Amino acid sequence: MASFDDDAFAAPPKKALAHVIGENVDALSAPELVERIELCQREIARLEAAKSAREATRAAAQAFFKS
Repeated sequence: MASFDDDAFAAPPKKALAHVIGENVDALSAPELVERIELCQREIARLEAAKSAREATRAAAQAFFKS
């Protein structure tokens, strides 16, 4: 007697949401566009935080070596 895997009938895992710059968005619905916008805003915030951290590191190094 064959046993069935409980996950065999589960919905496939949802793909991680990603946005490709310049990607055609004509087929996306309004809620999907909102998700993409939020994703891009979070990515911009992450990049700005990384940039700020690097600027702070550079400023600290410059202050240290000017002494």
